[in-house]
Amino acid sequence: MSRIGRLPIDIPAGVTVAVDGQDVAVKGPKGELALTVSRPIEVKVEEGQVVVTRPDDERASRSLHGLTRTLINNNIIGVTTGYTKGLEVVGTGYRVVQKGSSIEFALGFSHPVLVEPPAGITLTVEGNNKVTVSGIDKQAVGEAAANIRKIRKPEPYKGKGVRYAGEVVRRKAGKAGK
Repeated sequence: MSRIGRLPIDIPAGVTVAVDGQDVAVKGPKGELALTVSRPIEVKVEEGQVVVTRPDDERASRSLHGLTRTLINNNIIGVTTGYTKGLEVVGTGYRVVQKGSSIEFALGFSHPVLVEPPAGITLTVEGNNKVTVSGIDKQAVGEAAANIRKIRKPEPYKGKGVRYAGEVVRRKAGKAGK
């Protein structure tokens, strides 16, 4: 039995979970998220808890069991507390400025790079080199942060670029002079 999948999920106060066949809707103080559960997995709400079960021990059922439980738990955490991901801009002359809801990067290109936030995501700037990506959908927050990082990944020689907060960039030695 899946160690993660068999654990029931407690529903906190202020959160409602509605199960309609294979569709699971989670509503909380920060918003509403929906999830469609794959076919063999069953979801039930019992006594203030969400229980995820599987009908058999087939390979596909086993692999989806823990995944489904984790996705529902992520939705519950998202509508109660939300998710944030921090980014740091490192490099001489590299900076970021808030322009309304979007942000503008100066990353050593010949032009500034303007980033519009996707639906449900908020971008905030602290100082001139820190960006916080926040929202209720864990997958959307991670994807938005990855797309911003992709603009200028940290390079291995000087470490310049956009990196996740706390990310350690492996450095290489430069060319050895004669």
